[in-house]
This record gives sequence, structure tokens and C-alpha cells, in this order.
Amino acid sequence: MNPILHFLRSWLPALTVGLAAAAVTSTHAGDPITLTHVHGLSFSADGARITVPSHHGLAVFEKGRWSKAPGPAHDYMGYAATRDALYSSGHPAPGSGLTNPFGLIKSRDGGKTWQQLGLSGESDFHLLATSHQTNAVMVYNHAPNSRMSQAGIYFTLNDGLQWQHAAAKGLGAKLGSLAVHPTDTKIVAAGTGDGLYLSRNSAENFERLLGGTRVLATHFDFDGQRLWFSTYDGKAGLARIALTPDAKAEALSLPTLIEDAVAYIAQNPVRRAEIAIATFKRNVFVSQDQGRTWTQIAKEGVGNG
Repeated sequence: MNPILHFLRSWLPALTVGLAAAAVTSTHAGDPITLTHVHGLSFSADGARITVPSHHGLAVFEKGRWSKAPGPAHDYMGYAATRDALYSSGHPAPGSGLTNPFGLIKSRDGGKTWQQLGLSGESDFHLLATSHQTNAVMVYNHAPNSRMSQAGIYFTLNDGLQWQHAAAKGLGAKLGSLAVHPTDTKIVAAGTGDGLYLSRNSAENFERLLGGTRVLATHFDFDGQRLWFSTYDGKAGLARIALTPDAKAEALSLPTLIEDAVAYIAQNPVRRAEIAIATFKRNVFVSQDQGRTWTQIAKEGVGNG
């Protein structure tokens, strides 16, 4: 089977599966970091570091080099960053004594320590998005739990103290990604098997912005004016669209991707022309000029530097 189709079929049709389990490995000090898979992508609030969550902790790219981040080697699945915290879900590291699965967890120190926010032992959210400046969290829940009466999209504005279900009317099938506007928590984007969707009322109703192609990653620009997204229709694509009436998508350049596609997009909150992308085949690239040119920092899971 075509490798990219295998990845996409395992990821998009069923959110209960999500992306495959990942690992960050380094046999000896100084050895290259290996990303067995990728579960997310973010820049630190100061713009100095790129972080990749994984099956055995966090991998960090800083000053041209990859390393393991300090902190527990948990299996981080759903993952997103805000200006002052990391949010995740997943499974505790062996021997940690923590309840499996995590439910929702939060770190204020770059992943060194984590606070449990609820649903511990009940839910593992493989699809999780945040609003960068508000700390709103949105998840897809695949089965009922003590706080969520049915499967579907839920969001919290107060770190899990209260959860609200979103009807998601008009949203296409095979949901693959969610993104929340950096300042306006009512604005939500979703990538599905048949296109790109936008909601302006907290995921209650969606309108389709772009159809006829499978939309994978979604990410709001930090200026709140544009939405970045990746596509796959036999060939990988990357584009952005303004959040204005009748806006047309603008295609962006991509490095050569062989049977591969962009799984995650991240923007540097300090140097906003700097964009990072990670692919299903564990390639990671960085652009300093809004996606016109790219530098590869990991090739098929092997970190450069």
C-alpha cells in the first residue's frame, strides 16, 4: 500500500486511533534524536525552541540541536501549546505511579511537571486544540465519560472545571484536525476528509471554506487574520486563507515530499515569519519567510544536529 494512504487511512477515519504511537530515542549521550512518529508540534512562548511530543517524552530543537526535554517520559498523545502552558493527554510513563489514561493535563514549565485537570483514568484525547492567548481547550471525545455524556467535540474555558458539548452541525465526515482562534474562542477550524470548515459560534455550526480535497493539519496565524492548512489529494499541499468573506486559498510552496503530507503546522509567536511543519513520515522543516523557503531539521525521524 502507498505509505501516505496507509497513514491517512489510519488517522482520519477514526479519531479513536489518532496518530500512531511515537518515540524519542537516543541510545547514548550525544547520539542523534530519533522521532519514531510525531504527535504534535509547537514553539515555546519565547520563540527559542521547537517541541515535538512523543511516546517517551518531549523532543526539543534549540540552537540548531535536538535533545530530550527534561521531565517525565510520558506517552503524550493529544497536544497543544498556549502562550503560558502546554496541554496534553495520553498515558503515564512506566513506573510513574500515575493513573492511566491521563484525561487532561497541563504544564507551566515546558513539560518538566504536569498538573492533572480531570478525567484521569477515563479519557485519552488524541485530538486536542487550544486558543493560544486564552487557554481555551477543545477536544474530540470518542466515548462517554463522567463529564461528557456522548461522543463528540467538547471545550472548556476554565481548565476542565466545566465542559460544554458542541453540536458541530454541518461538519464533514472523517474529522482529522481542530484549531481554535488565538484570541476569539468562538472561531474554530476543522480539517476533514472532504475539506476545510470554519465555525464562528464555538463549533455549534460549521461552514465549508474549501471542498474537494482531504484537509489534514489546521493552524490559525497568531495575528488572527489567516488560517493555515495542509491537504492531500494524491500530492501534498500547504495553503492559507484569510478569514474574510469570499476569500480564496493561497497555495504555498512545500519542500519535496515523496508519498508524504504535512501532519502539523506551528508558528513562532515571537518571529511570526517563522513556520515549522512536521510530516507523517517524520520529516520536520522550518521556514524563516512564511513558507517561501524551507530548511530540514529532521529527516525521516532522524534529527539534524
